[in-house]
Amino acid sequence: MDFSWPQEYLDYKARVAAFATAELSGESRENDATQTFPRHLWEACAAFGIQGLSLPKAYGGKLEEVDFMRALLAMEALGYGCTDNGLAFALNAQMWTVQTPILHFGSEAQKQKYLPGMAAGKIIGAHALTEPEAGSDIMSMQLAAVKAEGGYRLTGTKHLITLAPLADVVLVFAKTNPKLGGWGISAFLVDRGTPGFTTSDKMDKMGMRSIHIGSLHFDDCFVPADALVGGEGLGFSIMNHSLEYDRCAILASQLGAMERQLDGAIKFARERKQFGKSIGSFQAVSHRIADMKLRLETSRLLLYKTAWLKQRGDAARLEAALLKLQLSEAFVASSLDAVRTYGGGAYLGNGGVERDLRDAVGGVLYAGTSDIQKNIIAKFLGL
Repeated sequence: MDFSWPQEYLDYKARVAAFATAELSGESRENDATQTFPRHLWEACAAFGIQGLSLPKAYGGKLEEVDFMRALLAMEALGYGCTDNGLAFALNAQMWTVQTPILHFGSEAQKQKYLPGMAAGKIIGAHALTEPEAGSDIMSMQLAAVKAEGGYRLTGTKHLITLAPLADVVLVFAKTNPKLGGWGISAFLVDRGTPGFTTSDKMDKMGMRSIHIGSLHFDDCFVPADALVGGEGLGFSIMNHSLEYDRCAILASQLGAMERQLDGAIKFARERKQFGKSIGSFQAVSHRIADMKLRLETSRLLLYKTAWLKQRGDAARLEAALLKLQLSEAFVASSLDAVRTYGGGAYLGNGGVERDLRDAVGGVLYAGTSDIQKNIIAKFLGL
């Protein structure tokens, strides 16, 4: 078993981390406090090539074909260098749950219309799955797509949608045939400004406050037949295909943030003096930091294994569930340990330590709650 990476990948990872540190972190505290979306930083990421990592050169990427393992390392580096965890989260959300489904399931016309603009940072896309009464129980979705002459009419609401107030286009999932269960769900691309389609204002939230979330409302909204992605009834397959990539990449950015936390905690514990010596010499502090290191490395192994399976084209539903559970819970635990290590200064908001904690909490909820991941794992174990 070879745990090494090509030097080219490691060099690129270092460049991404340097870019994120220099260009993406200076406004994090202010944007969090004011809940301001940094559109110029989104465009800077596109100019660097971040959004293009999930696309081949033909549609705006830098490489002839998508290299998921290279992209994964890049998103890990982005999480390390960028102290705005919300920005990294939103980039991943568009790249893997909007761009990737269009790339794999969309028509050539859909690919040409949306993907180059997304890679260039000119088009923002949102993935619209969750509803007010259909979160973990996604089969309870009520948004209906009824066939009409020349297309479909959409009626219903999506809720807690990342980038909804900002999105130029949404990939929305709706029931075209409720009698067929999962096979009755279809996916559509709906442009902002389509009659009958409106978005809410941004919602206030605990963490990742620079990235706006909101609701989408469809009131007898007509979309033409060519807005359908991949054919009628393929929505559930599209959803499952993209979510495994999404979990890997979003969690890679969280892994990078955990490593940034660890490096900062070590530095602080060496420099902070109490009772005449560094606090890192006290066992209570050093053991907390040892726990942070253990969580980081066990999470890294699960992440790399899951990504390796996806790169090979293998199914990785069990591994993705294990990864989502482990890494999201680990990020919360390590964020708490970081706050304890830094002490009162962290509680007052100095250095972004408490912001990491607030951001981390969302990870046990979005993209499948920790409880749902345990259910998935239990089913694979025959329980």
